[in-house]
Formats: sequence, C-alpha cells, structure tokens
Amino acid sequence: MKILLPDTIELDPALPEGWESATVDARAEIPAEHHDAEVLVLWGPSRAHLVSAVENLDRLQLVQSLSAGVEGIVAAGFPEQVPIATGAGLHSRTVSEHTTALLLTLLRRLPEAGQAQARHEWSSELGGLQPLHPEGRLTTLIGARVLIWGFGQIGQTLAPTLQGLGASVRGAARSAGERSGFEVIADTDVLAALPEVDVLINILPATDATRQIIGPEVLAALPDHAVLINVGRGATVDQQALREALEAGTLGSAALDVTDPEPLPAGDPLWDAPRLLITPHAAGGRPVDADQRISENVRALSDGTEIAHVAAR
Repeated sequence: MKILLPDTIELDPALPEGWESATVDARAEIPAEHHDAEVLVLWGPSRAHLVSAVENLDRLQLVQSLSAGVEGIVAAGFPEQVPIATGAGLHSRTVSEHTTALLLTLLRRLPEAGQAQARHEWSSELGGLQPLHPEGRLTTLIGARVLIWGFGQIGQTLAPTLQGLGASVRGAARSAGERSGFEVIADTDVLAALPEVDVLINILPATDATRQIIGPEVLAALPDHAVLINVGRGATVDQQALREALEAGTLGSAALDVTDPEPLPAGDPLWDAPRLLITPHAAGGRPVDADQRISENVRALSDGTEIAHVAAR
C-alpha cells in the first residue's frame, strides 16, 4: 500500500505495517511509477497535479488535504466513492493567532504608529493619556461586542482568546445554539444583530450562498466605528462595497487576509482604501499536527473505521 506525500511540506507520518510513502512534486504531474498509490496527501497542489491524480490514480481510496477548504480539490473531479478528508482543525491555532494580531493592530493603531515612526514623530495623538472608549472609535477589546461569522473549529479556538482580552463573544452559524460554551445565533439572524456588533470576524467558506455575503447591506448595518476582519475566503466580501464604506467613514476599519482574486492585482484600488490592513493569505500556511492527522486517517482506512473530517459532496 502506498501513500503519496507532497514536497511542499516536510512530513513523516507513522504508517501501519505494509504501507510505504513516496514524496512527489506537488506542482507537477504524478510520475507513472506512483500511479498505484492508494492515498494522496495534498498541500498546495497545482492544477496539473490534481488533474494527473484524477486521471491516473485508479487505486485511490483516500484524498487527504491539509487545507481546511477543499473547494478546488472537490472541483477537480475525484470519484464520489473516494473520500476527501479536509485539514479542518490543523489551522485553528495559527489562524486564531493571526486574526488576533490583525484585530489588535487595528485597535491599537499600529499602522499609524509606524507612519509616525517613519516621520520621526512622537505622536501625542497615539500615545499619552487616552480615553478607554472614545466616541466614534473602537480602541480596545475590553467590553467590545464581537461576532464570529462561521463558528467552526477556528472560531471556537479564537473565541476564548478574545474573551480573555475582555470581549463579549458570540458566534453565527447555520443553526442557533451553543458551541464550546459560546452563544451561537443563526445566519438568518445576523443582519438584525449587526447594529450591536463592534467587531465582525468573517471565517465563512466560499459557497454560492456566501458569495459577497458581506456587501452593502451588511456593511450598512454595522455601526460606523465597527471593525471587519476577513480570514475566511475573499469571495465572501464585496470588495468594492468595503472600499466605499471605508472611504465614506461608515466603517471604522478592516483587515483582510484573503482577497478575490489572489494575489490582489497591484493596480486594484482596494490597496489604497483608508484604514485597511491587507496581509497576503498569511494566517494559515503552516498546518499543525499534520503527521498525526495523516496517520490517524490512514489507520482508519486500513482498519475500515470512520475517516475524520470527510468533506460533504
């Protein structure tokens, strides 16, 4: 039995007896000598790599992605009987870390501090005696009302951190209830809740239903001082509406780790929007405990038990 590992990340999973591993170029077609593989691990595959796998891996029994989102892998056309396991949970801590960094950077006005430093200016506007809750601007997580839209594993990892910094945190998902000790409202109730939200964190996947879901109506419902963070998918945000809201002053600030398209073209006007921080899809990019996930799912495949985190198709 053979498992193919990508060369885009260093991996050394423990495998059941009788299994062998081979590392292949994730940006190229799969060599003919490896067309007998039963498991394919994917991390940053090229289109050619995916097409080669679909067309040539006739013995394939499992596709294990290390990415949380597998839209492109599903779209590649693997047979329905071949499960595609996602990397859900492998990025929860790193994305939570980055989200917290983006949010605190905006609240503590670090971009403005960097600009003042470049001018060799000790800014009295940014430092010294400051009100905790100034009128019209969010400057702290203490008492901030945070809504995390897309309250999966990443959201449930992030929520306690923000709560520990003083925020009141709720989630939003397809159905209302409670997850990991946090109140969760239904997606259908989000619009009505937004006027009482100081920070909206978007971790939604890209689907037909979520395409540009954060558009003019959502942005208008938020208070003028509100902060938007997007670490989900770029396609979920209407970027023109976001830029217009920032320019009009009807949104306090925003940070995007994802855009549509990616990379964001150099000439895109979004780059010059005021009070906007952009990072180049940097929140994840480093799956944690990938070897363990691969080992567990290969073991499940061998034993005929349930494979974890299989994507719905």
